[in-house]
Amino acid sequence: MRHYAILRLLLAGFFLYTAWPMIPGAATQAELIFWGVWLVFLLLVVGANFATLLRMTPPPVMEQDRTGVRKRA
Repeated sequence: MRHYAILRLLLAGFFLYTAWPMIPGAATQAELIFWGVWLVFLLLVVGANFATLLRMTPPPVMEQDRTGVRKRA
């Protein structure tokens, strides 16, 4: 289910696009810390989705394919 990872990357890109003009306007220490933490979290999200796209990690359980798997009682 690679399209979910692509959609999450597009959403992260949109969030960065909308937040980028506000980041240089941070005036107080609290604002700088907030934007720093936000950018680190964004990098984690982008990195995890790239790892899923490159198949370095297995996809989340709810996105795994169930074809051909049957459980008998």
